[in-house]
Amino acid sequence: MNISDKKGIVYLVGTGPGDPGLITVRGLDLIRRAEVLVYDHLANPELLSQAPADSEQIYVGKEASKHTLPQEEINDLLVDRARSGKRVVRLKGGDPFIFGRGGEEAEFLVANNIPFEVVPGITSAIAVPAYAGIPLTHRDYTTSVAFITGHERPEKEESTIPWKELATGPGTLVFLMGVKNLPLIRDTLIKYGRPPQTPAAVIRWGTLNSQKTLVGTLSDISERVREAGLKPPAIILVGEVVKLREHLNWFEERPLFGKRIVVTRSRAQASQLVELLAGFGAQVIEYPTILIRKIDPNPELKRAIQEIRNYHWIIFTSVNGVDCFFEQLDHMGLDTRALGDLKIGAIGPATAEGLRKRAIRPDFIPDAYRAEGIIEGLVSEGIRGKRVLIPRAAQAREILPQQLSEAGADVRVVPVYETLPDTGADTERLMQQIKAQEIDMITFTSSSTVTNFFSGLEGKIDKGDFKDIIMACIGPITEKKLKKQGFSARVVAEKFTIPELVDAILAYYA
Repeated sequence: MNISDKKGIVYLVGTGPGDPGLITVRGLDLIRRAEVLVYDHLANPELLSQAPADSEQIYVGKEASKHTLPQEEINDLLVDRARSGKRVVRLKGGDPFIFGRGGEEAEFLVANNIPFEVVPGITSAIAVPAYAGIPLTHRDYTTSVAFITGHERPEKEESTIPWKELATGPGTLVFLMGVKNLPLIRDTLIKYGRPPQTPAAVIRWGTLNSQKTLVGTLSDISERVREAGLKPPAIILVGEVVKLREHLNWFEERPLFGKRIVVTRSRAQASQLVELLAGFGAQVIEYPTILIRKIDPNPELKRAIQEIRNYHWIIFTSVNGVDCFFEQLDHMGLDTRALGDLKIGAIGPATAEGLRKRAIRPDFIPDAYRAEGIIEGLVSEGIRGKRVLIPRAAQAREILPQQLSEAGADVRVVPVYETLPDTGADTERLMQQIKAQEIDMITFTSSSTVTNFFSGLEGKIDKGDFKDIIMACIGPITEKKLKKQGFSARVVAEKFTIPELVDAILAYYA
């Protein structure tokens, strides 16, 4: 066989219980190389975003009592795409071979001579209890565990679940897909001998920041679930190990757990803020309001680099400015040696870190991370009579070049990027969440995020809808812009960095 021959194949990939960080390395690699992606409602959108932009993504929507495609049509779909020579990735929640009907799909592929591979996933049966602080086995409680479907095939004349053995055995019971049948599960276990006072738990959306856990006993857990309005997807635990949650509950005890926080930063820059907030338990809603676009071609920057030895200082006011400047330097076949003995200033620690990644230690970082602070410091450095280059955004405050000029410096500002409104965000969805009071906090990391956020919602939402939402700003300049919109920030970072903003948010909720 020639290795270049195009042959189709199907990968049955377990995506894990929900948290995208729990997918296997092999599974993520296949998603990133998929030509066809077949997924259902349990597939995390973060995983779908990892697929190639030109991949065919097909939603087959398997939910309880609501299937977009019947299983038989899903089977046919997999075969059809594979026969056309495609690399098909079938995403299945948890593990494909644990109540995921992966075995049925594999059998159908074999019957149709379609090559396939199974990529195991972390099943919700073990991951979700762990995230709820409930170990399935423990030497002081039980050394066995059973996984049981909570939803048998409806056409079966009688159950094949060994209820008597399960009810009288000492092990932990884990029911998957059983919320709808919880009263039946309760009654049957008690009927066959399980004590009504046995601890029980129901966990919804396990491993996600929207996880919700209800604890009770076998006799009252069904009523607790009904009163709380808990819906699928959820798993049911029955056993003495449920008691351990009282002091092992780590996931839901994180300081921001359950808080729904909107991040308005650009997609390219949001990762640090998103990761920090999510790491402390927040449910992060990304709503990018700005788009960073490099000015290219940029003859003005090119001339400035050609004349770089005529300058004494280069002042960088953002990581974007650093990136654009050094990309142009590289494009011209140059590297940091071209800078000679120029002194370099950075307006804050994030910008300084961007320079350090390029093996440059800034000569100056101000104590206050804004234009006013850098002016004070540079004046004390003896800036009078020096030529200063500032590569920055096309739209920026003029206070830095203006006051440096007033201090006697010869300043040249070169725009290297521009900030534009990001029109790709789901405004309709965000408005629904705000009106439904499903948002706890909105974060703003620059004046432009404030301006673009409210201009995008202008005329579509009332100011009163924001009355219970906390506004958080990265500093006083952003806070001032927010006040012009008629809102007050209850959280303002004392130092104007992402970690300091997160610290301020943690302090507020503490």
